[in-house]
Amino acid sequence: MSGGDLGIEPASFWSENSELLKAIASLAIWFVVAFVVDRWFAARGRKLAGRVLRGGISQQADTRLRFVRRLVWLTIVLLGIVTTIGQFAGLGQLAASLLASGALAAAIIGFAARQTLANLVAGIMLAITQPLRVGDWVTFEENYGVVEDVRLNFTVLRTLGEQRIVIPNERLASGILRNDTLETDAVGLDVQLWLGPTVDVERAVAALREQTDQTVQVAESTVEGVRLTVGGERVAPRERPQREAELREACLARLRTDGLLPA
Repeated sequence: MSGGDLGIEPASFWSENSELLKAIASLAIWFVVAFVVDRWFAARGRKLAGRVLRGGISQQADTRLRFVRRLVWLTIVLLGIVTTIGQFAGLGQLAASLLASGALAAAIIGFAARQTLANLVAGIMLAITQPLRVGDWVTFEENYGVVEDVRLNFTVLRTLGEQRIVIPNERLASGILRNDTLETDAVGLDVQLWLGPTVDVERAVAALREQTDQTVQVAESTVEGVRLTVGGERVAPRERPQREAELREACLARLRTDGLLPA
Protein backbone atom coordinates (compact mmCIF):
# COMPACT_ATOMS: atom_id res chain seq x y z
CA MET A 1 0.00 0.00 0.00
CA SER A 2 1.57 3.30 -1.08
CA GLY A 3 1.59 6.64 0.61
CA GLY A 4 -0.83 7.90 -2.05
CA ASP A 5 -3.31 5.15 -1.16
CA LEU A 6 -3.33 6.42 2.40
CA GLY A 7 -3.88 9.97 1.26
CA ILE A 8 -0.53 11.06 2.71
CA GLU A 9 2.33 12.21 0.51
CA PRO A 10 5.77 11.65 2.08
CA ALA A 11 6.96 15.04 0.87
CA SER A 12 3.98 16.87 2.33
CA PHE A 13 4.25 14.91 5.61
CA TRP A 14 7.91 15.91 5.94
CA SER A 15 7.21 19.55 5.14
CA GLU A 16 4.34 19.74 7.62
CA ASN A 17 6.22 18.02 10.43
CA SER A 18 9.81 18.97 9.68
CA GLU A 19 10.23 21.07 12.84
CA LEU A 20 8.92 18.29 15.06
CA LEU A 21 11.08 15.61 13.42
CA LYS A 22 14.18 17.79 13.58
CA ALA A 23 13.48 18.57 17.24
CA ILE A 24 13.09 14.86 18.07
CA ALA A 25 16.32 14.03 16.24
CA SER A 26 18.14 16.90 17.94
CA LEU A 27 16.94 15.86 21.40
CA ALA A 28 17.91 12.24 20.72
CA ILE A 29 21.42 13.34 19.74
CA TRP A 30 21.79 15.37 22.93
CA PHE A 31 20.72 12.40 25.05
CA VAL A 32 23.20 10.17 23.21
CA VAL A 33 25.95 12.73 23.87
CA ALA A 34 24.98 12.87 27.56
CA PHE A 35 25.02 9.07 27.77
CA VAL A 36 28.42 8.80 26.06
CA VAL A 37 29.99 11.45 28.31
CA ASP A 38 28.50 9.80 31.39
CA ARG A 39 29.91 6.40 30.37
CA TRP A 40 33.28 8.01 29.71
CA PHE A 41 33.32 9.52 33.18
CA ALA A 42 32.37 6.16 34.69
CA ALA A 43 35.03 4.25 32.75
CA ARG A 44 37.91 6.73 32.58
CA GLY A 45 37.37 9.37 35.25
CA ARG A 46 38.53 7.24 38.18
CA LYS A 47 41.56 5.97 36.26
CA LEU A 48 42.64 9.46 35.27
CA ALA A 49 42.13 10.77 38.81
CA GLY A 50 44.16 7.85 40.18
CA ARG A 51 47.05 8.64 37.83
CA VAL A 52 47.02 12.32 38.73
CA LEU A 53 46.86 11.68 42.48
CA ARG A 54 49.52 8.89 42.25
CA GLY A 55 48.20 7.11 45.26
CA GLY A 56 44.83 5.81 44.27
CA ILE A 57 41.61 7.76 44.29
CA SER A 58 40.66 9.16 47.70
CA GLN A 59 37.20 9.40 49.25
CA GLN A 60 37.18 13.14 48.58
CA ALA A 61 38.04 12.72 44.91
CA ASP A 62 35.56 9.86 44.50
CA THR A 63 32.73 11.94 45.95
CA ARG A 64 33.54 14.94 43.74
CA LEU A 65 33.86 12.76 40.63
CA ARG A 66 30.45 11.21 41.21
CA PHE A 67 28.84 14.61 41.69
CA VAL A 68 30.60 16.26 38.72
CA ARG A 69 29.64 13.33 36.50
CA ARG A 70 25.95 13.76 37.29
CA LEU A 71 26.16 17.55 37.06
CA VAL A 72 27.72 17.33 33.59
CA TRP A 73 25.00 14.89 32.49
CA LEU A 74 22.28 17.23 33.75
CA THR A 75 23.89 20.24 32.06
CA ILE A 76 24.07 18.46 28.70
CA VAL A 77 20.44 17.32 28.92
CA LEU A 78 19.19 20.79 29.88
CA LEU A 79 21.22 22.35 27.07
CA GLY A 80 19.68 19.86 24.64
CA ILE A 81 16.16 20.63 25.84
CA VAL A 82 16.70 24.39 25.53
CA THR A 83 18.21 23.97 22.06
CA THR A 84 15.33 21.75 20.96
CA ILE A 85 12.69 24.16 22.20
CA GLY A 86 14.42 26.99 20.36
CA GLN A 87 13.78 25.20 17.05
CA PHE A 88 10.04 25.80 17.35
CA ALA A 89 9.22 29.28 16.16
CA GLY A 90 5.87 29.29 17.90
CA LEU A 91 7.35 28.25 21.22
CA GLY A 92 10.06 30.86 20.84
CA GLN A 93 7.47 33.59 20.45
CA LEU A 94 5.50 32.21 23.39
CA ALA A 95 8.64 32.16 25.55
CA ALA A 96 9.41 35.75 24.57
CA SER A 97 5.92 36.88 25.54
CA LEU A 98 6.17 35.08 28.87
CA LEU A 99 9.53 36.68 29.59
CA ALA A 100 8.09 40.05 28.66
CA SER A 101 5.33 39.57 31.21
CA GLY A 102 8.06 39.83 33.84
CA ALA A 103 8.30 38.72 37.41
CA LEU A 104 5.07 36.70 37.64
CA ALA A 105 6.32 33.83 35.49
CA ALA A 106 9.70 33.89 37.23
CA ALA A 107 8.04 33.85 40.64
CA ILE A 108 5.80 30.91 39.72
CA ILE A 109 8.67 28.87 38.27
CA GLY A 110 10.96 29.74 41.15
CA PHE A 111 8.36 28.76 43.75
CA ALA A 112 7.59 25.47 41.99
CA ALA A 113 11.26 24.54 41.69
CA ARG A 114 12.43 25.93 45.03
CA GLN A 115 12.87 22.57 46.74
CA THR A 116 14.61 20.99 43.77
CA LEU A 117 16.97 23.93 43.32
CA ALA A 118 17.66 24.09 47.06
CA ASN A 119 18.63 20.41 47.09
CA LEU A 120 20.83 20.91 44.02
CA VAL A 121 22.65 23.89 45.56
CA ALA A 122 23.03 21.99 48.83
CA GLY A 123 24.45 19.03 46.90
CA ILE A 124 27.04 21.30 45.27
CA MET A 125 28.03 22.67 48.67
CA LEU A 126 28.31 19.14 50.10
CA ALA A 127 30.53 18.10 47.19
CA ILE A 128 32.79 21.11 47.74
CA THR A 129 33.01 21.25 51.55
CA GLN A 130 32.61 17.47 52.05
CA PRO A 131 31.36 17.08 55.63
CA LEU A 132 30.70 13.54 54.43
CA ARG A 133 32.19 11.44 51.64
CA VAL A 134 31.32 8.23 49.88
CA GLY A 135 32.37 5.44 52.25
CA ASP A 136 32.09 7.48 55.47
CA TRP A 137 30.21 6.07 58.46
CA VAL A 138 27.81 8.75 59.70
CA THR A 139 24.87 9.30 62.03
CA PHE A 140 22.04 11.55 60.87
CA GLU A 141 18.80 11.88 62.84
CA GLU A 142 19.37 8.55 64.62
CA ASN A 143 20.16 6.77 61.34
CA TYR A 144 23.63 5.19 61.30
CA GLY A 145 25.28 3.77 58.23
CA VAL A 146 27.79 4.20 55.41
CA VAL A 147 27.42 6.88 52.74
CA GLU A 148 26.72 4.91 49.58
CA ASP A 149 26.26 7.79 47.15
CA VAL A 150 25.98 11.58 46.99
CA ARG A 151 23.63 12.52 44.15
CA LEU A 152 22.41 15.82 42.76
CA ASN A 153 19.35 16.13 45.01
CA PHE A 154 19.83 13.52 47.73
CA THR A 155 22.33 11.34 49.55
CA VAL A 156 21.96 7.58 50.03
CA LEU A 157 22.86 6.09 53.43
CA ARG A 158 23.18 2.29 53.74
CA THR A 159 22.50 1.01 57.26
CA LEU A 160 23.97 -2.06 58.93
CA GLY A 161 20.74 -3.90 58.05
CA GLU A 162 21.29 -3.14 54.33
CA GLN A 163 18.47 -0.59 54.30
CA ARG A 164 18.83 2.53 52.15
CA ILE A 165 18.00 5.87 53.78
CA VAL A 166 17.44 8.63 51.20
CA ILE A 167 18.20 12.07 52.69
CA PRO A 168 17.46 15.32 50.77
CA ASN A 169 20.67 17.31 50.42
CA GLU A 170 19.13 20.51 51.79
CA ARG A 171 18.12 18.74 54.99
CA LEU A 172 21.53 17.10 55.26
CA ALA A 173 23.37 20.40 54.77
CA SER A 174 21.36 22.16 57.49
CA GLY A 175 21.21 19.30 60.00
CA ILE A 176 23.59 18.00 62.66
CA LEU A 177 25.78 15.22 61.29
CA ARG A 178 28.11 12.86 63.15
CA ASN A 179 30.91 11.54 60.93
CA ASP A 180 32.94 8.72 62.47
CA THR A 181 35.51 8.50 59.65
CA LEU A 182 36.14 12.11 58.66
CA GLU A 183 39.62 12.31 60.18
CA THR A 184 40.29 8.80 61.53
CA ASP A 185 39.62 5.13 60.87
CA ALA A 186 38.57 4.35 64.44
CA VAL A 187 36.05 5.85 66.84
CA GLY A 188 35.75 5.68 70.63
CA LEU A 189 32.82 3.97 72.34
CA ASP A 190 30.42 6.35 74.10
CA VAL A 191 27.59 4.94 76.24
CA GLN A 192 25.27 7.15 78.30
CA LEU A 193 23.65 5.86 81.52
CA TRP A 194 21.16 7.70 83.73
CA LEU A 195 21.03 6.92 87.45
CA GLY A 196 18.27 7.97 89.82
CA PRO A 197 18.88 10.63 92.48
CA THR A 198 19.02 8.01 95.27
CA VAL A 199 21.72 5.84 93.65
CA ASP A 200 25.20 5.81 95.23
CA VAL A 201 27.12 7.42 92.35
CA GLU A 202 30.63 6.75 93.69
CA ARG A 203 29.84 3.08 94.14
CA ALA A 204 28.30 2.87 90.68
CA VAL A 205 31.32 4.49 89.04
CA ALA A 206 33.73 2.15 90.83
CA ALA A 207 31.68 -0.92 89.87
CA LEU A 208 31.50 0.07 86.21
CA ARG A 209 35.23 0.77 86.01
CA GLU A 210 35.95 -2.64 87.48
CA GLN A 211 33.44 -4.39 85.20
CA THR A 212 34.26 -2.76 81.87
CA ASP A 213 37.86 -1.55 82.24
CA GLN A 214 36.67 1.61 80.48
CA THR A 215 36.71 5.30 81.33
CA VAL A 216 33.68 6.15 83.51
CA GLN A 217 32.84 9.79 84.24
CA VAL A 218 30.00 11.84 85.68
CA ALA A 219 28.82 13.89 82.70
CA GLU A 220 25.82 15.65 84.24
CA SER A 221 24.06 15.98 87.58
CA THR A 222 20.48 17.26 87.96
CA VAL A 223 17.68 17.00 90.51
CA GLU A 224 16.33 14.10 88.43
CA GLY A 225 19.51 12.07 88.56
CA VAL A 226 23.07 11.67 87.30
CA ARG A 227 24.27 10.91 83.79
CA LEU A 228 27.37 8.75 83.42
CA THR A 229 29.48 8.29 80.30
CA VAL A 230 31.23 4.98 79.77
CA GLY A 231 33.69 4.30 76.97
CA GLY A 232 37.06 5.10 75.55
CA GLU A 233 37.98 1.98 73.60
CA ARG A 234 38.47 2.71 69.91
CA VAL A 235 36.87 0.39 67.37
CA ALA A 236 36.13 0.36 63.65
CA PRO A 237 33.11 2.54 62.80
CA ARG A 238 31.16 -0.44 61.49
CA GLU A 239 31.50 -2.18 64.88
CA ARG A 240 30.51 0.83 67.01
CA PRO A 241 26.72 0.22 67.35
CA GLN A 242 27.13 -3.45 68.31
CA ARG A 243 30.01 -2.81 70.70
CA GLU A 244 28.16 0.05 72.41
CA ALA A 245 25.07 -2.16 72.82
CA GLU A 246 27.20 -4.88 74.41
CA LEU A 247 28.90 -2.35 76.69
CA ARG A 248 25.54 -0.90 77.76
CA GLU A 249 24.18 -4.37 78.58
CA ALA A 250 27.28 -5.20 80.64
CA CYS A 251 26.99 -1.94 82.61
CA LEU A 252 23.30 -2.44 83.38
CA ALA A 253 23.88 -6.06 84.39
CA ARG A 254 26.64 -5.05 86.83
CA LEU A 255 24.54 -2.28 88.38
CA ARG A 256 21.65 -4.72 88.89
CA THR A 257 23.98 -7.32 90.39
CA ASP A 258 25.30 -4.76 92.89
CA GLY A 259 21.75 -3.71 93.79
CA LEU A 260 22.19 -0.21 92.36
CA LEU A 261 19.35 -0.76 89.88
CA PRO A 262 16.16 -2.75 90.33
CA ALA A 263 16.36 -6.30 88.97
